Order: sequence, then C-alpha cells, then structure tokens
Amino acid sequence: MRAEIGRGLTAVGARSQLLVRKMRVTGHDSTAAPAASLTPPSPPMPSPPVPRQRPRSRPDKATRRRLRRRVRVAGVAIDPMTESEVVDHVVAALKRGEGGHIVTPNVDISRAVSRDAALRELVEGADLAVADGMPLVWAARLLRTPVPGRVTGADLIWSLSEAAAFYRHPIYLLGGPPGVARQAAGRLIARNPALIVAGVDAPPYGFEDCPDAFAEVKEAVLAAAPRLVFVGLGFPKQDRLIAALREDMPGTWFVGCGSAISFAAGAVRRAPRWMRRAGLEWLFRLYSEPGRLARRYLAGDLPFAIRLLTVCLVRRLFS
Repeated sequence: MRAEIGRGLTAVGARSQLLVRKMRVTGHDSTAAPAASLTPPSPPMPSPPVPRQRPRSRPDKATRRRLRRRVRVAGVAIDPMTESEVVDHVVAALKRGEGGHIVTPNVDISRAVSRDAALRELVEGADLAVADGMPLVWAARLLRTPVPGRVTGADLIWSLSEAAAFYRHPIYLLGGPPGVARQAAGRLIARNPALIVAGVDAPPYGFEDCPDAFAEVKEAVLAAAPRLVFVGLGFPKQDRLIAALREDMPGTWFVGCGSAISFAAGAVRRAPRWMRRAGLEWLFRLYSEPGRLARRYLAGDLPFAIRLLTVCLVRRLFS
C-alpha cells in the first residue's frame, strides 16, 4: 500500500515538474499571480492617427478666369462683372458650400484705400470687388480696361434677396438706425414672399470699440446661421466686422452694402435713375444730406475723382 502511494506521489511530482517546464518554455512564470498567468497578454493600444493636412483647394476655372480679368483702378482691383454675373457667382458658390465677401468700391473707399495700406489689404482680401462709383467706371474706360458698369450694394440687396428666396437661403440684415433693418426686411419679403429673414440687428454707435457689444453682435449672427448677410455699417467698419465673422462662417456670403439697408427700407431716398446713370447720384445725396456729406464729398471725394480722371486721361493720351 505504501509502495503504491509512493509511486503515485512520484508520478504527481513528475507531472508537476513537466508542467513547470512547459510554462517556462511558453513564457509563463509559476510564481506570478494566477490571474496574470491565466489571462493572455492584451494587444498594445493603437496610437492615435496623425491628422492629415488638407490640401489647399485651388480656385475653380471660373474663379481663375475672373481673377485674370481683374482690372486695377485707383489702386483697387475690380472685377469686370455685371449685377447678374455677381448673383450667379454667389449662387454657384453657395451650392458648393462656399462663402465669400463682396465689396463695392466707390470714390470714397478708393480715397481711403490710397492713404491706408491696412484698408487696401482689407479690400484686396474680398472675393468680389465691383465698381459702385461712376468715376471708377469712367477711369477704367480711359485706361482701356472697361468694366460693364456700376454694381451697387443698393441694387444687390434686391437681386441677391430674390435669388436667396428662390433657393431658400436665409438672409440677415445688419446695420442702419434702430428699426430700419426690420422695415427693410418687411419690404424685401413683400417683393419676395418666399424669402427667409433669419434675423435683423442695428448695433449701437461705437459697438466695435466695446468687446462685449462686439461679441454680442457676432454671437447673434452666428446663432441665426444665415447664408447671406448684408452689412450696412459703412466702410471700413462693416468690412472689419465681416472679416471677423468669416472666420466662424466659411459657408456664408457677406455683402458690405453701406446705406443699402436704409434705401431698401425707404428711410433714405435714392436718386432718380437718370441721375444714377449720369454719375450724379452723389449730387442728389449731397442735396438730401448736406450736413453729413458736404465735407466728405466736396473737400475729399470730388478732388480725388478729378485727379483720378485727369491722370487716367493723360495715361491714355500718352501711352
């Protein structure tokens, strides 16, 4: 009996030693905790993927062609486009999910740009620049680089709103005295019943110098999520605000439109059509608002326009 027990213990010991040798061969340690020896090792955690840099998208063929056609007048690069071409360009870009900035240089803007490099950079950074003032149209013709004609913010607010109504793109009106933007929205909807007005705002005077007020204006536009924003605060205030908004709204188009919101509301009268075509709208506005515009027009813009046209005429005659 004792011999059988001894043989059994010997067999058990032999099997134990064999198991220990197998565990050493396979990399397991008999002294380790049971959980560690029975649980297979977990695979290493994959390293987070490195984000790839998105290649900078090239402008489409139409944009490259338009950039090649740009003409320079009074130090400003102008796109030789009609109003309908501007509308078509904006609609096509919105369909692709792309935003942009439209600036409408006139004599006053050109004069400011000629004296301030930062303002020139602000205008040059716009996606579209179309001539608002007739002196710029005349100067381009004298330089033998004609543009089709004037394209004003006061006209674009109607034509772009019509396109926005058709394609169901919400718009936003920002600027004008209190209540004027809401009145303009009512008149735009009356002409285009399908138009979606996402919001209106009339920022207080000097809001751009107050960080809290500026942030409030910006947050209101972001919350409304429009696809087309008309900013009528005057140059360069409106274009500086547009530059700040574009960082957070890359798929929205912004139009720096000056007094267009007040014109659309009927709060300010526009010159008769014949005066606009003859380049005399400035004279009508001077007659309507002499206290506000006399110094700007007579002491600044008129001498600048005369010098501009004189220089362009001399270049035409002697080139």
